[in-house]
Amino acid sequence: MIRFAPAETDLDLKLIEVFSVNNTLFYSLLMLLAGLGIPVMATLNGALGTRLQSPALAATILFSVGLIVAAIYLFVIEGLPAELYKPSTPLYLYFGGFFVMFYILSITWVAPRFGVSNAVSFVLLGQLVAMSVIDHYGFIGALKYPINIQRVAGLVLMTAGVFLVVGRSPDIS
Repeated sequence: MIRFAPAETDLDLKLIEVFSVNNTLFYSLLMLLAGLGIPVMATLNGALGTRLQSPALAATILFSVGLIVAAIYLFVIEGLPAELYKPSTPLYLYFGGFFVMFYILSITWVAPRFGVSNAVSFVLLGQLVAMSVIDHYGFIGALKYPINIQRVAGLVLMTAGVFLVVGRSPDIS
């Protein structure tokens, strides 16, 4: 791997050591932070799409900014891999972009009309169902976590929570 980032420092090694001790805490906090960003992104992009009168243009801008940030991360933090393409990689693994594009376009269009909390709540419900099925069957190499009575109870409670959180219609004032 070609690496453009500086060599690891003592601080880097200490952080790696701390987070290696408790990956569950680190992963949980990182995903909590990512989860906090989803409604913020939906609000920002929904407002941009409304102002520009084009959810597709807002999504294009979002992905352009994201591309720049990802490229900076790639070159500065990870470094460019020596092998950019592996012919053995199944084509379907590249289809994640379709799902993220559908999400971005739909949330950008729906959030200003339905409300951010309503839109994100149903996204959350969809994620709960999809993650349970993916985990249960271990689709595409995911770790297997079988659906059991505890998970079913959690899904039922989360579903009830989604319906308790969503509003009937946004307060347009």
